[in-house]
Amino acid sequence: MSVSLQVIYPISEGTTFDYGYYSQTHIKLVAEHMGPHIEKTLVTKGVAGGPDLPPPFYAIATITFADQAAMGAALKGAGPVMADLPNFTNVQPQMLIGDVIG
Repeated sequence: MSVSLQVIYPISEGTTFDYGYYSQTHIKLVAEHMGPHIEKTLVTKGVAGGPDLPPPFYAIATITFADQAAMGAALKGAGPVMADLPNFTNVQPQMLIGDVIG
């Protein structure tokens, strides 16, 4: 069964997020260090939390893998990806790992 890893960057007072660095550099690091194990990646930039509401998240990255073993292998190579976080944000990202059901 396919599994997904979602990395969620919540917005709160005093936090920052550099979309240019994230899209031009960080995503390439993900591909370089984790890419051989990834099936698909989707990154969503937050623009709203509903009608007339600000977004609650800067971005959500959804990465899908064929199975738990592929995700585990990808995470073993994720050290440089995690070390890169301070280069584009001061947010402590949240993660959600789950089974893909739809």
